[in-house]
Amino acid sequence: MIKLSIALALIFWVQPSQQKLTKTKIGDYITVSLPENFYAMSPQDIAQRYPSVRNPIGAYSNDERLVDFSVNISATRWRSTDIDIAKDFFKASIVNLYDRVDFIKEEIKVINDKRYIIFEFDSRINGDQYTLDKKEAVRTYTYVQYLLINGKTIVFSFNAPTRIKDKWTARAAEIMNSIKVKNNIE
Repeated sequence: MIKLSIALALIFWVQPSQQKLTKTKIGDYITVSLPENFYAMSPQDIAQRYPSVRNPIGAYSNDERLVDFSVNISATRWRSTDIDIAKDFFKASIVNLYDRVDFIKEEIKVINDKRYIIFEFDSRINGDQYTLDKKEAVRTYTYVQYLLINGKTIVFSFNAPTRIKDKWTARAAEIMNSIKVKNNIE
């Protein structure tokens, strides 16, 4: 009996604690389930982490500010019938953003009655060891989904440092599979 108690205690101690997912509304047309410890980023956080002329319509981070989830509407406009061509275009765009990309998954999948283009990958942006501040390489785990709907491209992105990737891959898939978008999105 004591051995069983010790074994159970070790199992619960070794397993990472998973926060409960909470349904989160993003605008009038999108919901997603995020971990309880995720919070909406401030405008300053958004400006620092997503420097772009287009702010995300929703951006969230965990308590440690290491793991992010964001939703954005892309400037590229695709018809939903062009999903195969769009997939190739988005893949090429991802490859051009980083110094190295290792794809884990790339597919078109139906989630909650919508067809999504999905890429899961590890990326690397090389640092510069010859500068005064000797910047290190940045390695990131990313799970991104594209939805082509009503002439818009909605981009859902989950990012975490590669060093903690193993704690987040299953959770990232759960989050992405929870996304619901209303058909009448404007």
